[in-house]
Amino acid sequence: MRIELYDSMFKEKERPLCQFGAFSITTFRYDSGVAALRIINARGEIIVLPFQGQQIWRANFDGRELTMLSMFDEPVCTRDYLANYGAFMIHCGITGLGAPASEDNHSLHGELPNAPFNSAWLELDPNERSTKVGGTYKHTVAFSTNYLATIETALEADSALLDISVSVENMKQTPMDLMYLGHANFRPVDEGELHYSAFYNSKSVRVRQSIPSHVNPKPGYKEFLSRLADNPEIHHTLQPGLAFDPEVVFEIDMINDADGFAHALQKHPNGTADYVRCRPDQAPICTRWICRTPDQDGLGIAFPSTSGVEGYTAEKAKGRIETVQSGDTWRIEMKLGLLTASETEQTIEMIAALKEL
Repeated sequence: MRIELYDSMFKEKERPLCQFGAFSITTFRYDSGVAALRIINARGEIIVLPFQGQQIWRANFDGRELTMLSMFDEPVCTRDYLANYGAFMIHCGITGLGAPASEDNHSLHGELPNAPFNSAWLELDPNERSTKVGGTYKHTVAFSTNYLATIETALEADSALLDISVSVENMKQTPMDLMYLGHANFRPVDEGELHYSAFYNSKSVRVRQSIPSHVNPKPGYKEFLSRLADNPEIHHTLQPGLAFDPEVVFEIDMINDADGFAHALQKHPNGTADYVRCRPDQAPICTRWICRTPDQDGLGIAFPSTSGVEGYTAEKAKGRIETVQSGDTWRIEMKLGLLTASETEQTIEMIAALKEL
């Protein structure tokens, strides 16, 4: 069953929309005016902003908040990336990505993060015991761009993992350039352990040593980056004293399993984990972002990316831009959320085995 969502359905007071099986779904509007959809299952809940970038504003499972710590208690109605930076999942791109250089004309991380979606819906599948929220955004600029982006997030009744898909249809009569990054912002934990399907060396795990304009480094920051460049394993245990202030960014060459999936997780001291799964054939670049400050505490374990984060011009020069032909559709799928302690150990063992092949 499919339920079309309209902005008029979202009021200041939280109201039930539907309930079936373990699912309870409500609509409400933040004080800022942003519409929000709360989806509750047997394990926890997510809050989705159906008309603002299809962001997943919050994710909480098994009593644990997965979302990064930020200065934003609620979303802000804006197109400015840094003026609304506190969501669990932000979709970045499409005509630009990363920090723009002087020769770029795109905003930080492009137009998609806070894009005003034209339509949104909810799909309920009692047979599969799942629900899916989705929406479309049409981006048209004369003499430049014309695409339709569709984003969907699915959740099963007894799961703490989200299945997310993004597709972009080129509606121009000529090819289009495309950049995408799935900005999943987990909350880091002291002594958290990072495990991921890559070789742990400076060739496969590369730290960004250039400093973008929005970053104001503290004394010792450049020296810390140099240490990480020589030995990336330093960051594999998130010790409180490590200088991830304001941020550290890595680019990682991931290894996929027999089914084409790469895996990354943060193991918590209690044995559970935050988890990301993606396909390198869809997103050949894996970006890792760590920010640990008193006001912002975030961990991008593995951002599936088509491109790096140096801006359109720099990435174009490196040949790291996707080309979508007229009428074609580019697509990416990813899975992210929480693993139980037993699921965590199984995944760590599988990651270790991949690196021995």
